[in-house]
Amino acid sequence: MTERPKSSHEPAAGKESVVFVVDDDASVRRALSNLFQSVGLSVEQFGSASEMLQTKLPDAASCLVLDVRLPGLSGLDFQAELTKANIHIPIIFITGHGDIPMTVRAMKGGAIDFLPKPFRDQDMLDAVLTAIERDRKRRDADKIVANLQALLETLTPREREILALVSSGLMNKQIAGELGLAEITVKIHRGHIMKKMGTKSLAELVRKAEILGIRRNKS
Repeated sequence: MTERPKSSHEPAAGKESVVFVVDDDASVRRALSNLFQSVGLSVEQFGSASEMLQTKLPDAASCLVLDVRLPGLSGLDFQAELTKANIHIPIIFITGHGDIPMTVRAMKGGAIDFLPKPFRDQDMLDAVLTAIERDRKRRDADKIVANLQALLETLTPREREILALVSSGLMNKQIAGELGLAEITVKIHRGHIMKKMGTKSLAELVRKAEILGIRRNKS
């Protein structure tokens, strides 16, 4: 690694962020840890992929700096294993022996960057901060969906049915006709739905239904 030039590109909330470093070279792990800690990031380091797999990961915005060539499970195979396990941690690959097919495979697998050694410290920091910000946004989006899903669970089967029809653009009268209900009954159900889903407008209700992927069942 080369000396890092001064930069104002620092993490907004470094203490809440973690960088995982997986490299079998202790000196590389140490140098990367010092670099990330110098800008306020927490670091956890591992000598192999299996070592990291045995560790409970903290619930925080994070990224993984991963060497391609590792003892046992390779970096690229580890990337594939994480994907299979539905673990969506952004990855920055590092290698002293990179080639085009390797780079293409890593990027197609969703890697943030692929940095050949020796790399500039600033290039590494830029990649890590981009990865952490992406992970933070994903986590925020996941929380929104989880909260909405919890609200959805409070709806009755009939209310869910009406929500799907409302989100498809049908008027109360049309919904009533389709379900064989009185229009006033649909209005009452819709009022309950909006209250339970924490919405004050139809537009907001439709937007939440879209986030949840609620669609009208077409027979």
